[in-house]
Amino acid sequence: MDTFDTGRLIYLVLLLVMVVAWGFAARRQSMNKTLQYAAVWGLIIVGAIAAVGLWDDITRASMPYRASVVGENAVSVPRSPDGHYYVSLDINDTNIPFVVDTGATDIVLSQRDARRAGIDPETLNYIGRARTANGEVALAPVRLDRVALGPIEDRNVPAVVNAGEMDGSLLGMGYLQHFGTISISQDTLTLTR
Repeated sequence: MDTFDTGRLIYLVLLLVMVVAWGFAARRQSMNKTLQYAAVWGLIIVGAIAAVGLWDDITRASMPYRASVVGENAVSVPRSPDGHYYVSLDINDTNIPFVVDTGATDIVLSQRDARRAGIDPETLNYIGRARTANGEVALAPVRLDRVALGPIEDRNVPAVVNAGEMDGSLLGMGYLQHFGTISISQDTLTLTR
């Protein structure tokens, strides 16, 4: 903290101490009631501090970052507070969330998302391998009948299903390379065909 913030904090603490002292002095006849009110206000203040501290997590969970259509062949995606870009694709008419990952080679579906898209992971042939930060994982190649990002639609798109544990699916370069322009400006990713 710089000196301006430190001075402001000291002022606010002194102001709080004065208000609390006045409250106790004004209610010294009914100390039990005063302590009850102080406990209630203390819980309210702690709750407000927790809400401020968790605000990024609360907004991320309550307001998913969605792509917005910029034009007939363009989509923009805002950067989330965690620094990633998230999009929802319609895969085989099922809405599936993805994190945009330029380090991934293909569209990588988690087993859960593959099931949601109508692909049974148990029947796949896991013949591919990929090295990840968590070690080597087995991959099964698949073809997605329909992939749509806003107004942009593709058919018969190659993808892989990851045999390992994944929190979500990845939108890799195999799909992103179909866009003529990929740009990032002012915390917005724009994909243009």
